Amino acid sequence: MKLQKRLFLSFLLLIGCFITFLSCTSANPVEAEIAKIPVEVEFDRFDVKFFNASPSDFYSLKKDYPYLFPTQFPDSIWLKRQRDSLQVLLQNEIAEVFPSLSPFEDQIRPLFQHIKYYFPREKDPKVVLLTNNVDYQNKTVYTDSLVLISLDTFLGEKNELYEGIPQYIVRDMDIAYFGAHLADEFALTVVPLPTDRTLLGQMVYYGKKLYIKDLLLPKKSDGIKISYTPREMEWVRENERFIWQYFIENELLYKTQATYFQRFMEPSPFSKFYLEIDNESPGKIGQWLGWQIVRAYAEKHPAKSPQEIIQLPAMELFTAANYKPVK
Repeated sequence: MKLQKRLFLSFLLLIGCFITFLSCTSANPVEAEIAKIPVEVEFDRFDVKFFNASPSDFYSLKKDYPYLFPTQFPDSIWLKRQRDSLQVLLQNEIAEVFPSLSPFEDQIRPLFQHIKYYFPREKDPKVVLLTNNVDYQNKTVYTDSLVLISLDTFLGEKNELYEGIPQYIVRDMDIAYFGAHLADEFALTVVPLPTDRTLLGQMVYYGKKLYIKDLLLPKKSDGIKISYTPREMEWVRENERFIWQYFIENELLYKTQATYFQRFMEPSPFSKFYLEIDNESPGKIGQWLGWQIVRAYAEKHPAKSPQEIIQLPAMELFTAANYKPVK
């Protein structure tokens, strides 16, 4: 009897696993289709070539990579930089943190599969890896067929080289955020710059960029996409109604002064409501609100393509979204 019961339970477990497998493979046929898209990624270690180049190699290197040698700087600057102490330190740290490129490969291939699905005209990228003196404002660059990645800006938020950089900036200087940074750079090339100078126009613009991240990074958390901690994500979700009420009651949506952009749109330790809650709030709260508005529109208009959504004027999208906070 015990044997029969054990066999029966094993059968139920097998059936359960089979049903789970079917549901996972059929629940999202779009993702299954995307996973089949071929992507050829060429990785070019310019950082290593530059670091190891002899004086005689330098000029051919400059000829092969003219876009990495701005003409306003004389050759002496580059030759000096090649062996300065910071360059040596960065290259040694990169070799230790990234003994292989798999952390980048694991993110960039699925990202470009999604890009080619939603934007079929995009080409397979050539990826050039470099160092850039920890220029955290230019972690990645995306052009028509070229991706630049500053390896020294993804060494991990606790890396000693980042000491002195504000926490809200250093937080996403980690490989976990690499895909989100590159997706943001791609979004810059497809989302039209706002012609609407109002705060709402800016909010919808950034909301469209974050919506593109939803499409390209379906497995990434919202916190990774917007660079919020779990606590900050919890705060915005719990206070969504209050945030929206504050914007409406203070008639902020149609403000055009730069001060409102600085208070609610720019990366910062916190947003500036000028209330006691400021220190609890994350920065870029206007970007987050714009994201929810664009999401509301996309949900209400499933027949609209991403290209149609990102081309919509801010006011038209906002009106049709009929955004209402969930809490």
